[in-house]
Amino acid sequence: MTGIKTTGEKKLMLFSGRAHPELAEEVAHQLGVGLVPTKAFDFANGEIYVRFQESARGADCFLIQSHTAPINKWIMEQLIMIDALKRASARSITVIIPSYGYARQDKKHRGREPISARLVADMLKCAGADRILTVDLHTDQIQGFF
Repeated sequence: MTGIKTTGEKKLMLFSGRAHPELAEEVAHQLGVGLVPTKAFDFANGEIYVRFQESARGADCFLIQSHTAPINKWIMEQLIMIDALKRASARSITVIIPSYGYARQDKKHRGREPISARLVADMLKCAGADRILTVDLHTDQIQGFF
């Protein structure tokens, strides 16, 4: 069984994307919990499927996913996982991103350029993330995007 319990109810559940499972396993080991078993695969056309093997209803959920190469795939997988947790009635969803994707694109240098770091922040929020925990922000101004 995964998760930390108090008074018979799950309080903390730890989930991992496929970007860097070794990191998530080490975090789980340090916390003394197991990772929630997750079924995740790519369809032939590149779409991503994710399903958690345990209920997250009423739990404080922590989702670890690094934004490494292929960055767009791992960001999309994380968004799908956040949405799955939201639809599973998680009490809270904390997204742990050791390396925040698109962090270097945090301002416009010239006209007609996107602020991609803001777009990623908006997508995480829209998907249902309550909190973001990250280690590597390119600049402090990215905090303002949340």
